[in-house]
Amino acid sequence: MTTSPHSSMETHPDILDMRTRHEMAERAASTPQAQAVETLAFLTGLYLAASPWIAGFDGLTTLAVNNLIVGIAYALLMSGGFGRAYERTHSMAWASCALGAWTIISPWVVAGDVSTTRSIVNNVIVGVVALLLALAASAAARATEGRASGRASGRARRRMPTP
Repeated sequence: MTTSPHSSMETHPDILDMRTRHEMAERAASTPQAQAVETLAFLTGLYLAASPWIAGFDGLTTLAVNNLIVGIAYALLMSGGFGRAYERTHSMAWASCALGAWTIISPWVVAGDVSTTRSIVNNVIVGVVALLLALAASAAARATEGRASGRASGRARRRMPTP
């Protein structure tokens, strides 16, 4: 029986890269800016879900149901994985951007006559805030991904033998 030298999994390049990305994600998610974006996004989603009853257009059932569903989805997308799966946050933030844009145009798109001044002003303001927070989260995720890929490519260059 032939024995071959086994390297430890602790020194495997993929494990080291994953560990580096995880540490970078923890550092990025623990910054005050990331925590502020996450908190404000969660509160924005909760307000959007409750806005028909707060702003007083709960009689417009299609828009009320729309805001309830979109608000819950936005709150879950923006707070559910922001710190725990930071490298995947980029796509969740872009989905949240779409929800913010939908919130802006929804008073004119949903079925029925739901375009009252109260509902339009509410949805435009909340939609713009949601869109800006999602863009901030996307920019933070992209910056973290860029730093991680830059470090990984630097590590790969160091491992490459020189001719």
